[in-house]
Amino acid sequence: MMQAFLARTGQMLLVLFGISVLIFAVFFATPGADPTARIAGRGASPQVMARVRTEYGFDRPLPVQYVRMMEKLFVSRDLTSFVDHGERVVPEVMAAAPVTLSLVLWASVFWLGLSLGIGIASAMLRDTWLDRLLMAMGLLGLSIPVFWLGEVVNLVTQNRFHDTWLFRWVPPLGYVPFAESPWNWARALLLPALTLAVSFIGLYSRVLRAELLAAMGEDAIRTAWAKGAGPARVWLWHGLRLSWLSYVSLFGLDFAQLVGGGALLTEVVFALPGVGRLTYQGLNTLDLPLIMATVMYSAVFVVLANAAIDGVYALLDPRIREGRHGR
Repeated sequence: MMQAFLARTGQMLLVLFGISVLIFAVFFATPGADPTARIAGRGASPQVMARVRTEYGFDRPLPVQYVRMMEKLFVSRDLTSFVDHGERVVPEVMAAAPVTLSLVLWASVFWLGLSLGIGIASAMLRDTWLDRLLMAMGLLGLSIPVFWLGEVVNLVTQNRFHDTWLFRWVPPLGYVPFAESPWNWARALLLPALTLAVSFIGLYSRVLRAELLAAMGEDAIRTAWAKGAGPARVWLWHGLRLSWLSYVSLFGLDFAQLVGGGALLTEVVFALPGVGRLTYQGLNTLDLPLIMATVMYSAVFVVLANAAIDGVYALLDPRIREGRHGR
């Protein structure tokens, strides 16, 4: 057990090292480009340029520059944005992370709950008109761009119909910290989370339907029918147990990439100060330290999420645990 844990930890560290080297090379080691000018920003004074060159070690060999950059990012955490008047970018990312995490947690509750209901109902009612209707609605949800849907939601709830009894409860755009007011926190995130969840509901319900129908041909399902198990137990217990792995794998990857900044469009539309919106601002101003910090944050979270998925796999599928013990 300890050997497997150490091996997995070593793999994670190796992957993160490779990602950090790649990000550094793309942003700061491109031939023919001066990284000092990139960090200092447009129109920087000679004094600022000299300070950046000395502080980041750009007058020294590339390995020294890489070590200095990683030290500023992970150890001293004083990586500075000269475009943003000397703001330290790591605290900015850490302050934005709870906003993104709150949004994605809310959205995942909606897309998991609704996709489970729709996927199970569609599989149990296979080839009926209701099955076709549910799958058509799922395909429609997959096809709607989240940016456009968010703009429509804002147009309806914040502008034209905001004063009606139906949408009077909708708060202004923005984010309210949970510690300040749990009720206002939930209200501020409800519509953004539903908007973000729409496409995932369509995708996950279709995936779950396909997995459940495939599982119905397994020997375990035929044995359950032969033993007299009712439809509810066969579909909701045996069927779901055989369908979990791909569903959980998909959820883990999507959750990780959204928390890592994949919810950028939703955060921009609803003015949520999360990691995605921070990345968007960095791209607009060509703030390379900020972009690098958000990309590294995303990479770390995705790698950790993949490790967590492996652990969940072992809990859901006894065959994986047996294979590990066998090794």
